[in-house]
Amino acid sequence: MDSRTGLPVVGMVGGGQLARMTHQAAIALGQSLRVLAVSADDGAALVAADVVIGRHDDIDAVRAFAKGCDVVTFDHEHVPGDLIRTLAAEGVTLLPGADALRYAQNKRDMRAHLAELGFPVPRWTAGDLQQFGDEVGWPIIVKTATGGYDGRGVFVAHSVADIPDVEGLIGEERVQLRRELAAVVARSPLGQVAAYPVVETVQRDGICVEVLAPAPGLDEDVAVEAQRLAIDIATRLGVVGVLAVELFETTTGKILVNELAMRPHNSAHWTIEGARTSQFEQHLRAVLDYPMGDTRLTAPAVVMANVLGGAPGGMAIDERLHHLFAEEPGAKVHLYGKQVRPGRKIGHVTVLGDDMEDCRRRAARAARILEEGYVH
Repeated sequence: MDSRTGLPVVGMVGGGQLARMTHQAAIALGQSLRVLAVSADDGAALVAADVVIGRHDDIDAVRAFAKGCDVVTFDHEHVPGDLIRTLAAEGVTLLPGADALRYAQNKRDMRAHLAELGFPVPRWTAGDLQQFGDEVGWPIIVKTATGGYDGRGVFVAHSVADIPDVEGLIGEERVQLRRELAAVVARSPLGQVAAYPVVETVQRDGICVEVLAPAPGLDEDVAVEAQRLAIDIATRLGVVGVLAVELFETTTGKILVNELAMRPHNSAHWTIEGARTSQFEQHLRAVLDYPMGDTRLTAPAVVMANVLGGAPGGMAIDERLHHLFAEEPGAKVHLYGKQVRPGRKIGHVTVLGDDMEDCRRRAARAARILEEGYVH
């Protein structure tokens, strides 16, 4: 407990935008969020008061960081499982635990275990990729089992010649896709769960550029099926905190599990303004075993658009903000304190309203102003 507030101390390993936005949620709850950042220039380190500099894969650094924390959680999935298990054996509370987190860290383990538990996944293999392609039909999707995100480590192979010479690959059938969805839930140590409305995620070059809440035109039965699926996965894997289940909706109306993330997730950034309880507050509630918050929408339509870094130079970001607020005063802006690189997520904007297409237009315009400068 923080002796000054009488409230728990939550430690978050990782100093990126997720820790930055969790810190914002912690302020309203009176929590003291301690952040383990690699650099004082990390997004969360720029705003949080209690920052420790150290690496997430250095057990001595994480051990020292955890002293005085009531619970330790994560801004990313890159903390080694053996490190988590060692510290847990020493009495440190780390959530989610290593036995759950492994299924967000390793796609091969995730595919095998979900299939074993009977959850719907695409056909896949960790074996002979040429044989698999011949069986399910080319092209196939080839992924690195670990380390990939935002399109990295994912390849479309039209023949065996397109398969990269990399160890630890898995192959998946190329699903006949209608669109991608995400079902985000949270679960507490006592097993209480809360589910957000299912959203549609729009991808470009493997990067999510837009999230629509709720998913337009989604059959109510399919939406409930997706929420129940996410809750069942969280329960069966023993996840504590936020779980994002990225889904494929096929052209035949089936839903298949694509990816898992056991932390606040880009597909639920819209909840800061668009839900009665943000995913960041919900994650804190979950790891502290507080009752879950209300997940209902605050408007009929909510659209989040990611802001991606453009080419260097041009109009300064402060001037772009002036133009954005003049053109779209209803847009809510979240910048992450990141150095701009082409294609890098440097922030997001959220627009609420009554009409989904109008919200999409306004959110896209606001994001373009931040990415490119003034847009006529």
